[in-house]
Amino acid sequence: MSTHPTWQGKRAVLPADRGIVYFDGIFTEPQLNHPEGLVFDRQGNLICGGEKGEIFRIDAKGRSIELLASTGGFTLGLAIDKSGRIYSCDLKHGAVFRFDPADGSLNRLAEGFSNPNYPVIDPEDRYMYVSDSRNPGPGIWRLSLADGTKELWYDRPLVFANGMALAEDEGGLYVAETFAKRISFIPILADGRAGERRTVVELGALPDGLARSGRGVLYISCYEPSMIYRWSETAGLELLYYDPEAHTLCHPTNCALRDGDLYTANLGRWHITRILDVE
Repeated sequence: MSTHPTWQGKRAVLPADRGIVYFDGIFTEPQLNHPEGLVFDRQGNLICGGEKGEIFRIDAKGRSIELLASTGGFTLGLAIDKSGRIYSCDLKHGAVFRFDPADGSLNRLAEGFSNPNYPVIDPEDRYMYVSDSRNPGPGIWRLSLADGTKELWYDRPLVFANGMALAEDEGGLYVAETFAKRISFIPILADGRAGERRTVVELGALPDGLARSGRGVLYISCYEPSMIYRWSETAGLELLYYDPEAHTLCHPTNCALRDGDLYTANLGRWHITRILDVE
């Protein structure tokens, strides 16, 4: 019989058996080594990173893995544009790289960051927002995808800005502030500038990644303890899934939705987790 683990007196919405290992890369060649970021391409393949700067592609059925490129650094968050080009935040190089699967080219789009952590691309492929993780410190950068020029878009302190998600109406960014244990919202004003930060919800855990559904639900993957929260304006905050043994879900970083399921990278192990029927 499945159980619903509890945390701080709260019972998880989903039972433990709703979380499965989607792809186990501990013994594969190449090995999936402690992935941090993940994103899906148009074909349903899962793109994820590795601890040596790798960009991997796992096929849409979760059966095989291939190495697309490597920076020789440490891959954090990933994003993909309408053309299928992949963007990688790299901790070691303090840079954002762009990889084009069409021709195999890998180039630095922008550099000079302290700790570029997570990228979000606007729907028109004009700009990319990049969180720069400091504790505390500014902030969020905005890059031009055309030429890589960047500006410090949000120049006020954030407490380790981490995963981000664009609001449904594109009117702002949700930001996980890991060591403040909160999710914040920063409006995008009509002239493109950043508005004032406000707290959306406070947590009892360390939030890392965010994913927003088309229904306005925000999924929050927490690095410690290993759990997923779900939040919306109407339902508030819910403990969606929790793994007290940190095995199936092991220090999840970023997360992504596909066909009603939630996928997470696990920095603590060598696999990708799939949590079934979260929508």
